[in-house]
Amino acid sequence: MADLTSPLHIWLHEQGLEAPSASALDRFLRYVAIDTQADEEAAAAGHFPSSPGQLELGRLLVNELAELGVTATQDANGYVFATIPARHAHPDAPTLGLIAHLDTATELGGQATGAHIVRYDGTPVLLNHAAVAADPATPPVHLTEAVFPQLAELVGHDLVVTDGTTLLGADDKAGIAAILGLVDVLAQNPGLPHPALAIGFTPDEEIGRGAERFDITAFGADVAYTLDGGAAGELEIENFNAAAAHVTIAAHVTIHGRSVHPGRAKDRMRNAILLARRFSLAFDERQTPEHTEDRQGFWHLLGINGTVETCTLDYIIRDFDAKNFEARKARLLTVAQALNDEFGETVAEVRLREQYRNMVEHVSRHPELVERARSAMHLAGVQPLELPIRGGTDGAQLSARGLPCPNLFTGGGNAHGRYEYLDIDAFWRSQLMLVHLVRLFAAAEAD
Repeated sequence: MADLTSPLHIWLHEQGLEAPSASALDRFLRYVAIDTQADEEAAAAGHFPSSPGQLELGRLLVNELAELGVTATQDANGYVFATIPARHAHPDAPTLGLIAHLDTATELGGQATGAHIVRYDGTPVLLNHAAVAADPATPPVHLTEAVFPQLAELVGHDLVVTDGTTLLGADDKAGIAAILGLVDVLAQNPGLPHPALAIGFTPDEEIGRGAERFDITAFGADVAYTLDGGAAGELEIENFNAAAAHVTIAAHVTIHGRSVHPGRAKDRMRNAILLARRFSLAFDERQTPEHTEDRQGFWHLLGINGTVETCTLDYIIRDFDAKNFEARKARLLTVAQALNDEFGETVAEVRLREQYRNMVEHVSRHPELVERARSAMHLAGVQPLELPIRGGTDGAQLSARGLPCPNLFTGGGNAHGRYEYLDIDAFWRSQLMLVHLVRLFAAAEAD
């Protein structure tokens, strides 16, 4: 889709306003080419942010904001903050924060060098067409409605897709590009009203650390939104309670902690891999991501690695209900203790780390945030779609710390995998929504 035919540009033209100085879509494509994949191991070793690409992208954003007349800073932890003074706003209008995250998920690669645009016509999209053309023996990777039925609503839309080897990074570089697009529109149109704006780009959101060192006082917002949603219209004020679990199952052998020759292992060897299998089978397989939806929680085994002597399992635990969330954590400990009791020593150890809490109780105290987001979406030609997030955002942690942060759509889909895409029409509408949102806040008194 050419920029000039986008919903944002059509509205700007109808209002007699200037178009942005640069294409937000071009910005997005530039951002996804930078590898900002979060790194759990580096984070565990004390690195913050966990990968150097996040600092690289942050520096680029500081420069791009400067080109738009906005002074931004990047601190030692990788956070990028900027403030834009209010213009033609009510004297008591609140300072509005807009937040997106710099990192991409830990699955696949964090650099989408093969991103390209396709017009979706309802037939399977061959993502790795270049590789197949170069070598017909290459297994094809297709994006299809059979697997992703939401594509039926996108027939006739232009999509940014991957080459089938990496994730795209629309989560959350689409959010970053949408915010930069808004700043660009405001820079070109000094007559557009808006409240004081606080812009924030955070590191390591994908590993639950994005808000860990976020200085709310320095950020300066009264209320905020994260731009980290998916399909057009997504407006989210509820999310999973979440924790990560690292389970170590150690097979203590009988002779100086060494594995016994398998030919003489009877009553001596204890295979950690098989004990890990027993541990994983103690959980209801119907309570896993592939069998749950809506507000149903789950245990998710992310990875398993080990030898006869030591095996590790990494889980994430999710539940909307706080009581059920605590029960899920307790179940992990109970299963580990049962193994330990069976062998009379510490065979299984569980290390839990909470990641975020459900933000609904905090955001619900600010109904005006939801109402203004709904209104902005209607003005952008989008029907609000209010669903719970089966995941989390930085806004969950920030809401718990006193900065209420509902989550807004950016147009991304199928996050965290090779089938990720960006619906370009929804991407433009997310920016138009932001233009209307800041206009609504400019007319409002602080609540």
